[in-house]
This record gives sequence, structure tokens and C-alpha cells, in this order.
Amino acid sequence: MEQVYRLTISCPDRVGIVAKVGGFLSSHGGWIVEANHYADPVSGWFFMRHCIKASSLPFGLEEFKEKFAPIAEEFQMDWQVSDSAQAKKIILMASKESHCLSDLLHRVHSKELFCDIPCVISNHDDLRSMVEWHGIPFFHVPMVRSDDADEHAANKQEHFDRVNSIIAEHKADSIVLARYMQILPAEICQQYAGQVINIHHSFLPSFAGAKPYHQAAERGVKLIGATCHYVTEELDAGPIIDQDVMRISHRDTIEDTVRLGKDVEKRVLSRGVRSHVEDRVLLHGNKTIVF
Repeated sequence: MEQVYRLTISCPDRVGIVAKVGGFLSSHGGWIVEANHYADPVSGWFFMRHCIKASSLPFGLEEFKEKFAPIAEEFQMDWQVSDSAQAKKIILMASKESHCLSDLLHRVHSKELFCDIPCVISNHDDLRSMVEWHGIPFFHVPMVRSDDADEHAANKQEHFDRVNSIIAEHKADSIVLARYMQILPAEICQQYAGQVINIHHSFLPSFAGAKPYHQAAERGVKLIGATCHYVTEELDAGPIIDQDVMRISHRDTIEDTVRLGKDVEKRVLSRGVRSHVEDRVLLHGNKTIVF
């Protein structure tokens, strides 16, 4: 795949943004190979993603940032530019369910998904052999439960202190919760805002929280779904990256529903992670623009 610089921009909408960016790139010989624009009529904001051939420019990424900064300031841009040749570091977190984790590991192993997985963190040891087969370090950080509320809170704090230190040690760009069945504390959500991706096994905002397939079965739904979203302090309420559904009927048992739902979960999570690592997702409040 040809190396490109990915330039993403969000800013107040006004005349001249595309012309200014295009003029800057063309003045340096920049060759745009993909361009996406969207102006939101409700918020009055403009969103852009351009891919520029790295070989067409006479300078590297750092000089690009220096030269583009005055334009960004003029238009009050929230912007970033990244190098497609630099793999993002994505830490995966899981519990006992293997389907989402194994799917992502396979996609990275087979080079369908370009990112680096420095480690996998789990609160159970069940998936160690599968992860280590891929040559990836596996960290088992148990969550010790207790009937005593204070002791349980202390154990939980110890668990997430260790998790946070592993994330920092491996210099993760992002974190993917591949069916990690624990609620992240507020400090991790805040520290990695817009960088923690979760897969929820329902079509949010319906059936948030625990056992959504059981909730769906009780309601007799005809469509089940999965939602890939960014994690925020509010449970299952972060900006949505991707969703999909699958049709079921009254003949499907809860076991059938769970089995079918796992297929949707894998598909939705892999698409969401791909969009994220390719800088296709622009955040605006609690919404996303996905190019």
C-alpha cells in the first residue's frame, strides 16, 4: 500500500476552507488520492479528511505540521496529520469470550488490519494460549471479588491501577475492549478520551447494560445488532462508530440469538477498529463523522 499522509480537520464552517487547504497542498506538489468533506447544517461545523501521497511532498511529517499550522490557526481547526506507514499501537482487552479477540488477532496476523498489538490484557487467564500463539504478550490481571464493599472497591482499584500501568508502559495509542466485561473507571475514560473502543452486543441505545440478548428475547425483537462505540464515563452511551443488525425470528432460542449475535459483533468491531486506525472517524460532541 502506498504511503500517504492523512489530514483530518474539523472547524467552524465558512467559505474558503477547501480552497485554502487545496492551495497549500498544490503549492508544494501534494497529490491528493482521497478527499472527503462534510458540512453539518445543524452544528455549522465542517469536516474534512484528505489522503496525500507522501512521495509527492518535498518534506516529511514534522515539517508538514509546521507549515500547515498557520492555516489551522486562521480557520480555528481541530486537526491532525498522520503517516499511514506508522502502525498505531492498539492494546486489546478481553475477558473469557474469544470471538472478537480472535477475529482481530487473525486480521492483524493476516495483514488485513494494519496496526501493532503490543499486548493483550485480561481479567481471566483463559485466552492466554491463543494470544501467545500469535507471539503477543498476555497480561492476566485478575479482578478479585469480595462480599465486603470496601474490600471489593480496593481490589477493583488495584486491578485498574495495574491495567493503567501496563497501558502506559506499552505506550498505547488506543485501547480496544474486545468483550472485556468490566466497566472502566472514570480516570481511564478521561485520560484516553476518544481512544477507547468498545463493542456492545446490542443495537444501542436499545438494551444497554447486561445480558442484552436476553432482554431482546424477552421483547420478541426481530432484529438483533451490535454497536461499536467510544467509551465514556456514561455506560454504553459514547459516540457510535459503527453498527449492524441481523434478522431473527420467534424460532430462534437465546442460544441461537447469542451465536448469531457473535457474528455481528465481530464484523462491527473490526469495521470500527479499521475506521479508527485509518483516521476515518472525526468526533464532534457525542457524535461521529465516519468517512
